[in-house]
Amino acid sequence: MNRTSVSSSNLRSVGYDPSTSTLEVEFHNGGLYEYSGVPASIHAGLMAASSHGSYFDAHIKNGPYRYRKIR
Repeated sequence: MNRTSVSSSNLRSVGYDPSTSTLEVEFHNGGLYEYSGVPASIHAGLMAASSHGSYFDAHIKNGPYRYRKIR
């Protein structure tokens, strides 16, 4: 999955596959996580947010999405 770099103190890049509703988030510490069942509207909100990290914490990290660590 292609990821787009974001300007954030915590997040390095974000990718999204609309056909599977899968969100990938890469962190500056090297971690890469895949979140399942994420609506396109949540991905759009993350990419448009003035603070990507705060949006991630409020809407994805503490949300109902299953995740797995890729690395």
